[in-house]
Amino acid sequence: MNKKFFQKWIPPFLAAAIGLWFVVQLERPREETFAFSKFGGLPVIADGRLKPMDTLARDSLLQIDARQTLNLQPWLGWPKTPKTIPATEWLANVMMRGDTANRWPVFRLDNPDLITFLKLPGKDLARHEDGQHYSWDQIAPSFEALDRENTRVANVEAAHRDAYERAVLKAHDQLVLYASLQNTLQPQDAGDWKTQLADYQAMIPAGVAAVEAREAGKKYDQAVFNAFGNDLQEFDFMRQLGTPLVIPPENPPGQWQRMGAVLMDAAKGRPIPPMVTDYANLGAALRAGDADGFNSAVADLRALFIPAFSHALAHTRAEVFFNRMQPFYNAMIIYVLAGLLAIFSWFNLSETLRRCAVWLIALALFIHTTGLIYRIALQGRPPVTNLYSSAIFIGWGAVILGLVLEKFHKNGIGAVVASGIGFVTLIIAQNLALDGDTMEMMRAVLNNNFWLATHVVVVTLGYASTFVAGFLGLIYVLRGVFTRTLDAGTGRSLARMIYGIVCFATLFSFVGTVLGGIWADQSWGRFWGWDPKENGALIIVLWNALVLHMRWGGMIRERGLALAAIGGNIVTSWSWFGVNMLGIGLHSYGFTEAAFKWLSLFVASQLLFVALGSIPLRLWKSAA
Repeated sequence: MNKKFFQKWIPPFLAAAIGLWFVVQLERPREETFAFSKFGGLPVIADGRLKPMDTLARDSLLQIDARQTLNLQPWLGWPKTPKTIPATEWLANVMMRGDTANRWPVFRLDNPDLITFLKLPGKDLARHEDGQHYSWDQIAPSFEALDRENTRVANVEAAHRDAYERAVLKAHDQLVLYASLQNTLQPQDAGDWKTQLADYQAMIPAGVAAVEAREAGKKYDQAVFNAFGNDLQEFDFMRQLGTPLVIPPENPPGQWQRMGAVLMDAAKGRPIPPMVTDYANLGAALRAGDADGFNSAVADLRALFIPAFSHALAHTRAEVFFNRMQPFYNAMIIYVLAGLLAIFSWFNLSETLRRCAVWLIALALFIHTTGLIYRIALQGRPPVTNLYSSAIFIGWGAVILGLVLEKFHKNGIGAVVASGIGFVTLIIAQNLALDGDTMEMMRAVLNNNFWLATHVVVVTLGYASTFVAGFLGLIYVLRGVFTRTLDAGTGRSLARMIYGIVCFATLFSFVGTVLGGIWADQSWGRFWGWDPKENGALIIVLWNALVLHMRWGGMIRERGLALAAIGGNIVTSWSWFGVNMLGIGLHSYGFTEAAFKWLSLFVASQLLFVALGSIPLRLWKSAA
């Protein structure tokens, strides 16, 4: 009785405990001094869309350091605990206290040749150098050399660049991004910006008079002219850097402006908005270590948005909560735990472990789905708009298919498929997020919610189901060759699963491809143009149809079906990801060496599994 009671209630109790762990993370962090989290909620326009400072901080730090928190002591290894700060605190210091932020080791450089070229120190833990992370001040002496090298490398074709040259381009982009952030709210070299701003405002009449007198050939105050010109030069540099837009229009729906442009317009007689002064007060309080003054300035800034931009504050508040929730990262962790439990259930045939895995997958799917819906609401778009969101959606669809399989067969196979593909696709998404904003503006030709909700969703479900069939094929080979758990019944069960999923994949990939052709006809005036992406979608349809025909014709049986399904992994990965890396075609995002390397390794691994599954059955461990 007690044993049955525990077997029944352990799975839901485990899921509830992990669910509670997830909920606890949603609480806003307590800040006893500076309210950096509230600073992170201030609206800003960057990458073509409205977002909170929190998202700008996280995305920027990901591009510069591949992390969402800054490790101030990267030379400290385990078991020591280095000091870390949140992305919003890092961003506030970069924007308003550069002399401090410029000393922090935020730039991650992995190429040893580039490190040597920039004359940076190697690994020396005694001198607090880990050989990978460097500060702005450390790189500054080599800025001119790096700029010249970047110009040279930019003229080299992408496919011909070596690792060092790719590292040069990446480092240059990181420094440009950092410089843009430095000049978002004030000039990067400003010391007491609050005083400098007040001096500039007071000098405007005399400065304009000096400029006009000089142009008219009259006598003018040289000192005032020089000081005024230096200020305008700094503000123009801020404007040309393409910094984020932080000043909203006084009369909506006007255009947001960059700080540099607003300051230059003041010289033309336009009044300086109160928000400029509040940002200056914010920076002064941060530099002075005045937490109360900082928090008061943040409150004043938020108050300025309330009359006309309450919707902007609501949007940024929702996005800050989404960032804190980190649904896909947390779901990924739960998928790993669930997958391990499901695999262990095969070896000791524990029904309790299998049920625990299913409950955890259901919890992870709930979090995964919540994140997906949240993104749809924030972006105002269907679930798939770019490669990042396609990875999220493919994983989501695969998890649902895996749970459906588990519902009917109850043998742990569906649970392993769901957790495995869920984990892998979210890992892919996490790496794609290193390129910047994942809710980027849509290209004009893709700016159509109807086709994004039909063609893209349907064809992506075709990708997901083909991957599920391939993953089932991998399980067939691995369990058959290396374990004794692939008995006749399990083999037949796996074959039925693969067959059913391939039928599902054929339908969705075919319908999705036809819908894509209709969209292409409306957008470009032709149904089919032999674009690499179109060819890839067609190959998936043909491959799945070939698998079904070979099965119907008796050309393949259980093992052949499994190996053919693994081949579908190669075809689908190429259509989904590979053609986008070719650098040609209407769906190209440009050649990426890292993506090509991992794609090549994945294809090689699938070919290895096909070869492994082709060895004589007498050599399979399950044959015993």
